[in-house]
Amino acid sequence: MDNWFKSKWFIRILSLVFAVTLYAFVSVSETPNSDATFSSSTSSTETVDQIPVDIRIDRERYVVSGVPEGVQVSLQGTPASVTPLLLQRNFDVYVDLEGLDEGTHNVELQHNISSDVEVFIEPKTITVEIEERASHEFTVTADFINEDMMAAGYEVVSYSIEPETVTIMSSRTVINSIGAVKVYVNMDGVDSSINNRELPVNVYDLQGNELNVSLDTESIQVSVEVNNPSKSVPISVETTGELGEDLELGSISANSEEVEIYSQSDVLEGIAEVTTEPLDLSGIEESGTVEVPLDLPENVQAPETEEVEVTVEVEGTNVIEGVSLTEEGLADGLEASYTDPELEVEVTGDASVINDLTASDISAVLDLSDLEPGEHEVPVQIEAPDGVTATGSVEEITVEIIDPAQTEEE
Repeated sequence: MDNWFKSKWFIRILSLVFAVTLYAFVSVSETPNSDATFSSSTSSTETVDQIPVDIRIDRERYVVSGVPEGVQVSLQGTPASVTPLLLQRNFDVYVDLEGLDEGTHNVELQHNISSDVEVFIEPKTITVEIEERASHEFTVTADFINEDMMAAGYEVVSYSIEPETVTIMSSRTVINSIGAVKVYVNMDGVDSSINNRELPVNVYDLQGNELNVSLDTESIQVSVEVNNPSKSVPISVETTGELGEDLELGSISANSEEVEIYSQSDVLEGIAEVTTEPLDLSGIEESGTVEVPLDLPENVQAPETEEVEVTVEVEGTNVIEGVSLTEEGLADGLEASYTDPELEVEVTGDASVINDLTASDISAVLDLSDLEPGEHEVPVQIEAPDGVTATGSVEEITVEIIDPAQTEEE
């Protein structure tokens, strides 16, 4: 063994082994495993969509169109350099328009990503239009949608907008193309006034296309006054069918002369009266009062009067037989003679009264006052209950006044 250490070649070989071992140890300390060394040297490609594009220009002076909202960016490099970019998104894609005049320009999209990563942007080149910024004040109008679906009878009386105008900032071309600035007020089911409803502003060009422009305010407040107009109109009673035989309609009327109806103003203007639903006369046999619903036009309401009382007066005609003649005013000592002591009487009046009359309710009176003996044509006076018209079968009767004393002398 001592001889080996005295050998020049042994010492040289041992030194070489020691040097190699030391190099290997240092290399392993700096790169702990072979997988990490392999990984850091591997190239990968990742793609990110919808990366926003920043516009570098004096925005107070110019308006730019043609810049896409988002572009596709592909990143190629080692995972150590690509992964942080994917996670943090701490890079920008932009188009530099500084120094360019108004007009159309083909420009290339740029980025601020480190040169360690290869970057591919799609699209790479875009066409932009640079125009001088302009602003103009426009009046805002309100459009009422579903107005026909408001609560029954309600209508828009007036409305107010605050602020009444908005200032729009865009290119001169866009400003000149604006045709309308509106807010939309949904009136579906509205039955009371609207106070300070906040609504978005919509801007349209002359062809009705919606424009994406900058406004000094994105929303405004709208107040709408609504009303439920009304008016009083007469009530007319409608009938159907016919009364029974020997019955006549004396009169028919609603106990309420007028009714308060509610609807839109233009609807109310065309209504002079309202009617009831048809009352069927075929089921009525006598005078009385019935409840009849109102037959209101479409979109018209009468919340306080859904139905009305209707008074029906029915007149009937009846012939009463066997009405006895009654004598009045015949002087003492005289007698009266006539051929038929009874007659028929035709009575007309309220059916409920007429139907219950008998001969005892009617009087047929012969006024014999101041009549001398002999034959006389005496009127028949018919007396009947109040409200009943009575007519006898004859208007007068031939009456013979007899003095019994004279008859005996003869």
